[in-house]
Amino acid sequence: MDTSQLGFHNLPFLAHRKSVKKGFEFTLMVVGESGLGKSTLLQSLFLTNFFSNKDILPAGERIKQTVNIEATTVDIEEKGVKLRLTVVDTPGFGDAVDNAQSSWQPIIDYINEKYDQYLRDESGLNRRNIEDHRVHCCLYFVNPCSHGLKPLDIAFMKQLHHLVNIVPVIAKSDTLTPTEVRALKTRILSEIMENGIHIYTGQIDEEEDSDEVKELRDAIPFAVVASNSVFEVNGKRVRGRLYPWGVVEVENKDHCDFVKLRNMLIRTHMQDLKDYTQDVHYENFRKSKLLASSPIMAGSEGPDIGAVMNIGGGGGGGRGGGGGDVLRKKDMELEEMRRMMALLQAQLNAKQDHV
Repeated sequence: MDTSQLGFHNLPFLAHRKSVKKGFEFTLMVVGESGLGKSTLLQSLFLTNFFSNKDILPAGERIKQTVNIEATTVDIEEKGVKLRLTVVDTPGFGDAVDNAQSSWQPIIDYINEKYDQYLRDESGLNRRNIEDHRVHCCLYFVNPCSHGLKPLDIAFMKQLHHLVNIVPVIAKSDTLTPTEVRALKTRILSEIMENGIHIYTGQIDEEEDSDEVKELRDAIPFAVVASNSVFEVNGKRVRGRLYPWGVVEVENKDHCDFVKLRNMLIRTHMQDLKDYTQDVHYENFRKSKLLASSPIMAGSEGPDIGAVMNIGGGGGGGRGGGGGDVLRKKDMELEEMRRMMALLQAQLNAKQDHV
């Protein structure tokens, strides 16, 4: 053991060991029209069949169908690292004839419900075993035949970009030529910027981003191809889609962005997606909840800010007097806590002196 060092450089290893022992949680939501290959992409990403019991409705029923929320949780382990993965599917999105607010409102309600549940657990008595069911990432599937974003796509992202990390994905990109893919990516990014939509850019640290991270950022929106079929190409077994002119390989970077999307979700940005959800989206939700429940912001039902802070007056009756009483009560509680802490510290010093 090197006695010339204090040893706190081992803290990252201790934190790593504790995290591995506890395991990790990640929630991924997929949103898009039916038939864009959402289920197939998820199976290709995580090599797990999430929707084995899923029923395919006939077209007549899908027209009248409302948006449902279906969450599936699986436990995955790789080299001793455990991941509890929750996939949230949204069947019925974009399938109705009139895709108005009813398309995205159930999704907004679900995301807010999970934030609210986490806030209640965080404010409860047992905080050691809080389960995190907040949505950390939303893959939004864009139809490759739409030549850009539809009005529904723009409206959805405008409604949810302040609640969740949105990653746009061009589905079934093998239906487009490479030139068409590049043109569609440019068009989508331009429309996102024009409409003031904030998507997840994948930027971790501008000064420390590696070439791989920069490559992933430049690939957004990801043009993906998904398949669970295996073919033999040049003596190698690969997953892909078979056409008369050849095989489109799912894990070939020259054919699509599937590998880049998988690397971003799993290898490079999973923790950053969770951190951004915690530090930005959840904090915004928490702040709005606390302000809404505070008597200071309750409008006519409670004291206004100036009265509570006793601005410009001597704290007479009505709202001003009530606000001053609240602050004085809080000050008395803080003073009592300080007095108790000082008493405990004095008792502890006395015991040490006695020893």
